[in-house]
Amino acid sequence: MSEPLYVPVLPTRPHAAGACRRLWPDVRAAIRPLWNLPPLPGAATETLAKLVGKYVDPVSAVSRHGGWIDAPFGEDAQTADLAEALSVYCELGQLRPVTGPERTETQQAAAVETARRCARGLGVRVRVAKEWDDSLGEHVRSLLSRTGPEVPVDLLLDMGAVLDDRSDAGKEALRALDALMPLAVWRNAALLGGGFPRVTADMLEEGSHEGERAEWRMWHEVRATGSAYAPLLGYGDYGVQPPSALAQVPAPGRKGGPSWGVLRYTTDSSYLLFKTLARGRDRIAVNRSAARRIVELPEFRGAGAGQGEEWVSDCAYGPLSTGEGVGGPTERLRAGNLQHMTYVVRSLPGG
Repeated sequence: MSEPLYVPVLPTRPHAAGACRRLWPDVRAAIRPLWNLPPLPGAATETLAKLVGKYVDPVSAVSRHGGWIDAPFGEDAQTADLAEALSVYCELGQLRPVTGPERTETQQAAAVETARRCARGLGVRVRVAKEWDDSLGEHVRSLLSRTGPEVPVDLLLDMGAVLDDRSDAGKEALRALDALMPLAVWRNAALLGGGFPRVTADMLEEGSHEGERAEWRMWHEVRATGSAYAPLLGYGDYGVQPPSALAQVPAPGRKGGPSWGVLRYTTDSSYLLFKTLARGRDRIAVNRSAARRIVELPEFRGAGAGQGEEWVSDCAYGPLSTGEGVGGPTERLRAGNLQHMTYVVRSLPGG
């Protein structure tokens, strides 16, 4: 296997593509995103390729160092059309197709065929819902038997659905890895956890909330076991949104939404969230105050630490007479991802 990589599990949305585009070159070179198409319910054959292009063109352009493209919510009737549409980005770009043991045989076969044509490899995404099930290992073995030794394979062990408050998440990940690692000569193997918690108004009643970085703890627990594969095990998370955000159905032109928003900041052990306002005459003052709370944290690494910190610092000290630099939901998500991804890469061995 290659050196440990950071695998951010990202939606094919503007805020995520924009964050990757703005990363410093050395940080971007250290990440291999796992991009996820949103659900495209009922999309017909004649429109599917255009929809896929709308979402994948921007992320393909910022993935020149590689990564994976997945359609985890694809409908059975869309399998062939999705495979054909995505194969373009695997053949002409740097992205690799993805399949998994729970996918249909049709989807698995399409992903394997794309991997053969592209000669860049195949991502095998193994999702653990609550605890490891040995039958998953048998399904992976069966999938690999149809892949063939000529196709390089990458293991993406996705523990994103394991509850953050489970103290035994590391043990479950270790059980899964002990079963999966002997099944192939994996080119890369990464342990993917959750991400920032799902934010609710109740969480921010006091204006802020602190959550534990459970997936960071889980990865370190596995690395500390001394297993032969542990030193080369990549790290992954869902960034500044919870895993459930990937399943949100796009709603073009939707207006309204909650009257509040959130600024996010990642520290060594915590996810910090600060309430902002989406509208109202106090919006600018409240949002700049939220940014100042981040800047005044002992853990704040300074405006020069990355573009995320720079954006927060600019937001904190901008004039109250104008909303310039305060941004909306997309800008806040982009800034949060910039800060988070840069910090993760700097925290990894050799980062």
